[in-house]
Amino acid sequence: MPVDDDKYPTESGRRRFVKGVVGSATLASVGTGGVAALNSATSPSGAGGGITQYLGIENTAGPAPRGMPQIPLEIDSEGFIKGVWPEPEKRTVQGQEITVAEMELGGETYSTEWFQYCGAQTLPGIQPDADQDNFFRSSGDPPYSWQADTYSAGDKIHIDDFADYESWGNGIGQGGLGKPAMGTWRSVDVTPQEQIPVQVVRSSQILERAESGEDEFAEWIRASTVDGCIGWLNKCTHFCCVPGFKSISGSDKFNAENDVYCPCHQSVYDPFSTIKKSFVALPRPEGE
Repeated sequence: MPVDDDKYPTESGRRRFVKGVVGSATLASVGTGGVAALNSATSPSGAGGGITQYLGIENTAGPAPRGMPQIPLEIDSEGFIKGVWPEPEKRTVQGQEITVAEMELGGETYSTEWFQYCGAQTLPGIQPDADQDNFFRSSGDPPYSWQADTYSAGDKIHIDDFADYESWGNGIGQGGLGKPAMGTWRSVDVTPQEQIPVQVVRSSQILERAESGEDEFAEWIRASTVDGCIGWLNKCTHFCCVPGFKSISGSDKFNAENDVYCPCHQSVYDPFSTIKKSFVALPRPEGE
């Protein structure tokens, strides 16, 4: 493999191909090229799964094979931020009846299969017909002092608390790029191990992208973001760690101080850049 293709930042001293580590991640990204050669007959057994096309925030460095999937957002009448969840329905696929949740949104097919990786497919809230209310709720120990001072664990996240997003900073990287919060989604009355980690950022860059007539994904951004807020499933696609936007001191060593940085293996994501990729979504457990 040419050195130029090594996605680890040079400063990390790491190489992409580490024995016994990257093989599964590389296979998991199948579909980023040559996916047309596969068909639904290759779908793994279980409820749902198989080749899935999705939109996410772009992976720009490190070993992660692809970006993290975006969660479309909406704001309720009281100002609380929610993730959009398609209405579930029964379908027969290859002779098997499964519950599917997908919808057309912003010119794209948005599906809950976007989130079926890294073990998330086994979480109660990922089940299409799970009895959850879709609010983004604050994490119990967020890395941002403003969030820790404003919310207790499980409190619903409110749009008004991002009012200073154009000036907010925490000493990491450049101030004024956006204001972030860490949370959980579709995870009420489950154990901490069963919670779905998410992140939301409010930024003028998202507003500008939604208004742009030149952005390739402007229609999607208009439909999937709200008031400058963008959200995503916060599981690194490499080894499923929980990264963060402007949350870790020292991320500047890997040119990630203004991006989403995963400290486990130095993967970096750009929350203001959208990618469309294909990957093999893992099936949900049978009968769930």
